[in-house]
Amino acid sequence: MASAGSAVGLGNIWRFPTEVGNNGGAAFILVYLCFVFLLAMPVMLAEFVIGRGSKANTVGAYRTLAPGKPWIVAGFMGVLGGILVLSFYSVVAGWTLHYTVESFANQLTAGQDFSAVFNKFVTNPWKPIAFQLVFLLMTHFVVSRGVEGGIERYSKVMMPVLFLIIVVLMCFSLSMPGAGEGLRFLLQPDFSKVTTGVVLSAMGQAFFSLSVGLGCLATYASYFKKETPLVSSAFSVCLLDSLIAILSGFIIFPAVFSVPGVSPDAGPGLVYITLPHVFNEAFAGLPLLGYLFSGMFYVLLLLAALTSTISMHEIATAFIHENYKLSRNSAAVVVTLVCIVLGAACSLSFGPWSDVKIWNRGFFDLFDFLTAKFLMPLGGILITMFVEWYLDRRFVVEQLTNGGTLKVRCLSVLLFLIRWVAPIGVGIVFLNEIAN
Repeated sequence: MASAGSAVGLGNIWRFPTEVGNNGGAAFILVYLCFVFLLAMPVMLAEFVIGRGSKANTVGAYRTLAPGKPWIVAGFMGVLGGILVLSFYSVVAGWTLHYTVESFANQLTAGQDFSAVFNKFVTNPWKPIAFQLVFLLMTHFVVSRGVEGGIERYSKVMMPVLFLIIVVLMCFSLSMPGAGEGLRFLLQPDFSKVTTGVVLSAMGQAFFSLSVGLGCLATYASYFKKETPLVSSAFSVCLLDSLIAILSGFIIFPAVFSVPGVSPDAGPGLVYITLPHVFNEAFAGLPLLGYLFSGMFYVLLLLAALTSTISMHEIATAFIHENYKLSRNSAAVVVTLVCIVLGAACSLSFGPWSDVKIWNRGFFDLFDFLTAKFLMPLGGILITMFVEWYLDRRFVVEQLTNGGTLKVRCLSVLLFLIRWVAPIGVGIVFLNEIAN
């Protein structure tokens, strides 16, 4: 559940529908699913092998498996990437917390210019930081309580609740008048819309949706028992992550198609600008139902964000806790304080610090750029190359088969995917991201 929670995040419920809307619907989903299992799952398996094989954090893993070798750079990249992602991701999570509060306070009412409302909030010098701070403290509370008492315990609650909310919201959405058109958009593929750009977008979404490349899954795998089946665990995580992403489409697009004049390709503003308008218009005759639908949707987003930020926090917390011999709580405090400072800079880049630029980017865009376009894809390439080109093949097979006690179907195919397909595919994503 914790590993699945690491993968499930705003990327599933915010970025995935945005990508589907911008890239033609059902055809994009089919291409995306192919890349989930051909590209992202092999990288995940490689992280699982590194984590459980070393029983250490993402830096300690390379020290254990490749002592004195430069592979440790990949571990430090993961720690840096985790801190940067948590810093800017918590800004968006803070927006989600704000919208959750506003929704239940019935402040997202009809007649408002939701674009102006959103811009006024994100450019405010202190409100976004206050909500971000609360969200980071929520994340800190879970991580500081440890693996079993914190991460595992709360993941076992949050993931089923998240799934339950998705099912309830989907039932609401499918009862709307535009549900049929929304379903056709999601289920009837138009392969004429599959261009090179769509394929590359699907490849990138598959990779980034599953949070692979930074070592958070390697960190979680370091806590796996020796009996844990790595292949079936990776398959389950990929399946659950994809299911939640697709079901989020069943929530959003029937609602979007129920309101005349609203386009499915609304882009990044879909969640905070378009959907409040959709909720008000679609439930105009049933305001109480619209109130409940809107509130539950933002709670869903909040839970998804929290399960992901926990995993990002854990990368750096485990590193500090194990390498500098600090208590887990002290290590978590260090990470939280650093991310509060960096996150505040990211938040202010939308307002008072909008003119502060590094490489022509504000702090938020800079952190996003460094992680999405450099650290994650390079990390994915290094992880797969380390497992298949550096580690002894017998060690890898032993991890995947639990010392020969499990029979893994298509083992040679999986090893081929890790050795060749994943690094080449991630390399293509990397070059495409750099070109754009």
